[in-house]
Amino acid sequence: MAEFPKGVKNLINAFERLPGIGPKGATRLVFYLLNTPKVYVEDLATCLVKMKTDVKICKTCFSVSEQDICSICRDSNRNIRQICVVEKAIDVMIIENMGGYKGVYHVLGGVVNPLEHVGPDDLRIDELIQRVKSFLTNSDMSGDFEIILATNPTMEGEATALHIKKRLEGLKIKISRIGSGLPIGADLEYADQATLSRALEGRKDI
Repeated sequence: MAEFPKGVKNLINAFERLPGIGPKGATRLVFYLLNTPKVYVEDLATCLVKMKTDVKICKTCFSVSEQDICSICRDSNRNIRQICVVEKAIDVMIIENMGGYKGVYHVLGGVVNPLEHVGPDDLRIDELIQRVKSFLTNSDMSGDFEIILATNPTMEGEATALHIKKRLEGLKIKISRIGSGLPIGADLEYADQATLSRALEGRKDI
């Protein structure tokens, strides 16, 4: 039985480790790259390396940035009394592209998922609690303070939102959950702008 060359097999195995890429998809990608000009593959490799070296995690909200503090957290026009809590950095980009939201963000880095051995301590929930407490004790802070729980409306997302709500109990803040614009089991990454806008505008206290 014929086998792929070692270099091809190694790259297929590497692609299979990417989310959403199975053996057939990985094989197609490898053979696509095999038949493209060498300069394209070199450029792709350079972009991958530069992404890992140039892109940083924001020290405030944990989204992606080219600096230690992202442009949203540095923007003095943003409403720092309103924090939208999301699962992934890509969710920040999606909400920003929707337009209309003028608050700031907090990226958890995932959701509570016992089946994948991900617990609350594996997420940036402690950082969120400390961030809220720090804001509340800041003498310059005034007006209402709101946490918008915008985790995806999946079982894991709902469980994570509930856990965060319990952790925030006792603090004098408003806690809301994105509204019914998103169906159960949906993912922010795949929602259209109109649906996401209705979900954010239709958030409710919890």
